[in-house]
Amino acid sequence: MLYGAMNYPIKPVLDELEEIAALGFDYLELTLDPPQAHYSNILHHKTELLAALDRNGMRLICHLPTFVSLADLTESIRKSSLDEVLRSIEVAAGLDPLKIVAHPAYVSGLGAFVMDQTRQNAKNSLATVAQKADQLGLDLCVENMFPRCGYGVEIEDFIEIFDQFPKLKLTLDTGHAHIGSLAGERVLAFIETFSTRVGHVHISDNFGKEDNHLPIGTGTINFPRIIRALKSFEYDGTVTFEVFSRDREYLRISREKFDKIWTSL
Repeated sequence: MLYGAMNYPIKPVLDELEEIAALGFDYLELTLDPPQAHYSNILHHKTELLAALDRNGMRLICHLPTFVSLADLTESIRKSSLDEVLRSIEVAAGLDPLKIVAHPAYVSGLGAFVMDQTRQNAKNSLATVAQKADQLGLDLCVENMFPRCGYGVEIEDFIEIFDQFPKLKLTLDTGHAHIGSLAGERVLAFIETFSTRVGHVHISDNFGKEDNHLPIGTGTINFPRIIRALKSFEYDGTVTFEVFSRDREYLRISREKFDKIWTSL
């Protein structure tokens, strides 16, 4: 099992890397978002970034841009968003990542009133992203989202996605799956349904209403039950702790809590 943490793209990437390395993580999940982690900035500092990773004995997972509009009803906006993602994939390929992570396109604006068109836009964008990743030899893991995103939320969405794209894997986000599913049925259904497709895991806690990115044990997610389900099919991949706190010690604490539960079961 490899444990990682995500940079905060408001801060310089090299500073973030050193801080996360000092906490003993195995890899950095590099979210390729502006201002500091935009692909152009990463490309500019590529040599220093690779040297810092090597010096700290760390690997890299690349998270493709989050705040883009891949299903937008305006074609020019959709194309510009897709271009940002494709250029990010090209830069990621030069960093030798363990894998890359993508969000499915979310529904915005008037898209909710023409869901057939919006979903088709999302599928078309995902097809282009998946093709690019495959051409560059990158493993692409698509992340489950929370309800207000409107797509890539439920089991049925991913059955359709995986039927169409058999090479894709799932990034299981425990926080996203918990929103609107307080009993934990959605996250367990994801694990049970896609046990052979789970390629990456995101860990954070919340109270089932918002994506708070809390430390483990401070929300209402039943992590022992989730970990037991992951262990039932011998998951041994990568786990990123998406704990967004000013005090980074909560990252380390969450990792230790998770690892303690894992080894005790």
